[in-house]
Amino acid sequence: MKNLKYIFIAIISSIIVFSCSNFEDLNTDPDSSTTVSSEMLATQVLKDTYRFWNPNPNDFISGNLFNKHIAVLETDANANQYYYSFYPFGSFGAYTRLTDLQRMVEFAEGSPTQSSYRGLAKFMKAIYGLSSTLDMGDVPYSEAGMAEEGNVTPIYDKQADVFVSILNDLQEAEAYFAEGNNFDGDFMFDGDASKWQKLCNAMQLKVLQTISKQITDAQKARFAAIVNTGNLMEGNGDNLKLVYSENPNATHPFFNGENRRITTAISKLAVDALKTMKDRRLFYFANPAQALIDDGLSESDFEAYEGALTSEASEVLALNNDNGEYSLLNDRYVIYMDGEPMLRFTYAEQCFIIAEAIEEGWVTGDAQEYYENGVKAMLKYYMDLPYTADHVHGMAIDQNYIDNYFTDDASYAVGGTKEDRLKQILTQRWLIDFFQGNGGNYAQFLRTGLPEYPLDPSTSLNPDDTSVYPKRWKYPESEQTTNPENYQKAIDEQYAGFDGINQVPWYLQ
Repeated sequence: MKNLKYIFIAIISSIIVFSCSNFEDLNTDPDSSTTVSSEMLATQVLKDTYRFWNPNPNDFISGNLFNKHIAVLETDANANQYYYSFYPFGSFGAYTRLTDLQRMVEFAEGSPTQSSYRGLAKFMKAIYGLSSTLDMGDVPYSEAGMAEEGNVTPIYDKQADVFVSILNDLQEAEAYFAEGNNFDGDFMFDGDASKWQKLCNAMQLKVLQTISKQITDAQKARFAAIVNTGNLMEGNGDNLKLVYSENPNATHPFFNGENRRITTAISKLAVDALKTMKDRRLFYFANPAQALIDDGLSESDFEAYEGALTSEASEVLALNNDNGEYSLLNDRYVIYMDGEPMLRFTYAEQCFIIAEAIEEGWVTGDAQEYYENGVKAMLKYYMDLPYTADHVHGMAIDQNYIDNYFTDDASYAVGGTKEDRLKQILTQRWLIDFFQGNGGNYAQFLRTGLPEYPLDPSTSLNPDDTSVYPKRWKYPESEQTTNPENYQKAIDEQYAGFDGINQVPWYLQ
């Protein structure tokens, strides 16, 4: 489900080429040259792909609700919090960027950077395909981006075939980056081809694990081969992230969002997990509950923090908030224009992916070591963030804390069951995405059921069945008129003719 990224709103991608050289330059300077280059196109595509779809506090809150890190505390129920949307359709809008990627490659022909731009084009197509297929199921991929050649009614490839093609494109992208040079126009990795190469390998691991219910022995062997080759992300310096700035066009989406912060709590699911592990990220994510402070607890006391049950009725949440019962989002999120980056893929997630694979027997290794390396990487990430010293309630993460983190419930359950250990791995993986706006975990939740998202049929807004979690989004409404035969064939073959949000796509069967 859209990485399940921005799961409730169709993304309309821009097709205007801006004259910009980095993420901060979001508007065209009318006095600058309008000549298009590969680097300009790379910047525009990366910006359109990785920044939050509509960077304002209201939409940023909505975009964070489906993964149950936070809860809105207002009487008017936000559909995103209760498993529905006012616009429950996916989108093929990202595919319009394939034309710009083609131009980017064409303009780089014969240059020292042509291989890197080819790698970027392959990688981005794979990312768009992954997002679309997780959102909807069977989608166009083999014929995507062929409108200029006259194909405006692309076939829908079977989801199994889409995943194979995505993996092949990531593999090809890795090979291009391996022989490529550093290139301009990239504000994610500053044009470092070696980091893109490692990311291509790591993303193959993620894609393979996402199809764990359907994975073949050959694909498990491919997973093991990538791990054993070792050309993977090595630390937080390899994280794929969008860095914000004090440029008014490139600030954090929740900057100046105090009116939204005071009606947004950290979720009970997140608070309970962090309390159980005595994890100080709690103090970075939230403020103490005012009622508990009034009762005499200290802001540095874990017990001064209480999360909101995301499945609770909206009017109850609003009343409890009026009484100061919940821990609201940390005020640091609204104060700084260049707030913490949006994490798109991290070294820590790579560690947790491999730890799970070891537990499942796909590859040999020490799952505990990978688990601990992933946790330590995320703790160090928060330790190194700017603007936290005055906002962590006297419970800053330092190296001594990290070195002594793995005690009691935070220690790896070596003596427990495999299910115990998988719950630890998947909970830590889920915490990476806290208030990131990237929606990255929902497909993994659907795949594993962990951590268990609260669902109450009495408050669920799922229109077809309030007792289940939505599995997908409907195809874009426009497909019924612009590509009707392929649309109908896709829903007939997958979902017995019903294009519904509870239908189960191949990767979850």
